Amino acid sequence: MKIIKFKKREKFKYKRKVIIKDLVLNILIGIHNFEKKKKQRVKFNIEILTDPYVLPNSKNLSSILNYEDVVMKIEKLSDSKHHELLEDLAENIFNIIFKHKLVKKINLKLEKLDILKKTKSVGIEVSKTKI
Repeated sequence: MKIIKFKKREKFKYKRKVIIKDLVLNILIGIHNFEKKKKQRVKFNIEILTDPYVLPNSKNLSSILNYEDVVMKIEKLSDSKHHELLEDLAENIFNIIFKHKLVKKINLKLEKLDILKKTKSVGIEVSKTKI
């Protein structure tokens, strides 16, 4: 009788996420005339799921998503023009972040902090996935 040894194969399922929490920027946003004249505080919370099977490599920085780069691009976009709606701003942010080949999904929460006096904030939460 022949004994067969099976190799133990460990399988893992990864989820890798870049988190940008509570980024607050003063930007021109809104459809009302007073919003077009005065900047207001908007809080950004972003979760970016990246390809979990690309292993991070400190010698190859294209193997990671640089959160500092993402923040700088959001700041540049926010300062570049007046945004009518949070939804428009969200789509523009998606377009910028999805240019990175590692990005698979983005969860984005945008909140106006000072627009309604009786609330702490109002805003939107949107997710977009690369298919």
